[in-house]
Amino acid sequence: MYEAAAGVQVFGYIALLVAGVACVAGLIWAFRMGFKVRRREPRPPRPEEQPRMPASGPVRETLEMREPDEVPRAAGDAERLTPYQVGNVRSKRAEDQRRTRWSPGSSGSFGGGGGGRT
Repeated sequence: MYEAAAGVQVFGYIALLVAGVACVAGLIWAFRMGFKVRRREPRPPRPEEQPRMPASGPVRETLEMREPDEVPRAAGDAERLTPYQVGNVRSKRAEDQRRTRWSPGSSGSFGGGGGGRT
């Protein structure tokens, strides 16, 4: 009875050893495969190949208020425009460049919990 139990226990140790060897072999294979892929990739750029700042200096942001352009109208009442006839929604620089602010006394958003206008 003890010999049978020992045989099953040895089988468990062997299975554990085989699984460990398989994991190590898989890790070695993945490392070699990654090394081969890395060797095929282009090298990183040298310092002289890096992008340079323009001679005019750094490019700055432009902050301006925009408003949508007019949507084209259909020729007749029975006719309607399809999306490809309307095209992209364009915008233009607004005449009034002051930023819009929330009205005093308003909650500022839908469902914001404020008292709203009274």
